[in-house]
Amino acid sequence: MYSFMGGGLFCAGVGNILLIVSTATDYWMQYRHSSNYMHQGLWRYCVPGKCMTHTDSIAYWDATRAFMILSLLACFIGIVIGVMAFIHYSSFDGFDKTFAAGILFFISCFFVLLAMAVYTGVTVNYYGKRYGSWRFSWSYIMGWVAVVLTFFSGIFYMCAYRMHECPRNSNSR
Repeated sequence: MYSFMGGGLFCAGVGNILLIVSTATDYWMQYRHSSNYMHQGLWRYCVPGKCMTHTDSIAYWDATRAFMILSLLACFIGIVIGVMAFIHYSSFDGFDKTFAAGILFFISCFFVLLAMAVYTGVTVNYYGKRYGSWRFSWSYIMGWVAVVLTFFSGIFYMCAYRMHECPRNSNSR
């Protein structure tokens, strides 16, 4: 049980760091315009030597930002509850902290998956038709890696919950 919880905490910790870096950095997409390479993130876009904040309130950026922030919050709260379950913190005995942490990691995975799907769909449809030389960049890729890590965090915590709820009977064969 503790190995599953430890693996879940490790995946969730790394996933939460990737979510923070992915959300905060400006390398979701790179493109070439007028022989200059530019890049943009969820909050700013950068031309050579200068970065500016997005002044337009475009729905897909707002949706992606909101889902990424909700994912960060769910993952962070899941880590806190997961640590409490790992060290047998006795407060809130009315609910199973292992199960709650697993559910929060799945919720985090769902939110980041929604964010990545919205951003991917709109970007491919918009930039794919208008610009020839663009590509997704490393901040975007970190977001997809965070999807996988938060999913496995939920899997690990659900496995730990099942082991705790259904212990093996050593007498039966």
